[in-house]
Amino acid sequence: MKRIALAASICLAFLAAGMATSAAASLVAKVDVGNQTMTISKYGKVVHVWKVSTARKGYITPRGSWRPTRLHKMWRSRKYDNSPMPYSVFYYGGYAIHGTSAVGRLGRPASHGCVRLATGNAAHFYQLVKQFGPGNTRIIVTN
Repeated sequence: MKRIALAASICLAFLAAGMATSAAASLVAKVDVGNQTMTISKYGKVVHVWKVSTARKGYITPRGSWRPTRLHKMWRSRKYDNSPMPYSVFYYGGYAIHGTSAVGRLGRPASHGCVRLATGNAAHFYQLVKQFGPGNTRIIVTN
């Protein structure tokens, strides 16, 4: 009886450890709105820090933690004059991380709420999300 209880305890411990591991993201994008940067970590190790533009005055970039919901190599904004949004990684409704040609504005608030990156960095992030999968990716937006 003791052996069965011990075996059950060990199985439950491994199962719990597996659940904790699967809940953690392998790829994390942390957007710091105050610093206008996005830090990319793979397996807990920082691999990139990029300048971004988030919401300018009168708009918001929602704070929180999400998994990507959809990816589009090229998306056009239905809300803002069909504006191009290359390498879009949507994470909360119509909010996405995407490329921009307005690289001179990176490092300060300039968007309608999305997180803008240099297009090359957006392409790289897009590929990382495809590689790791949305279920293994976490997007965190903080102040």
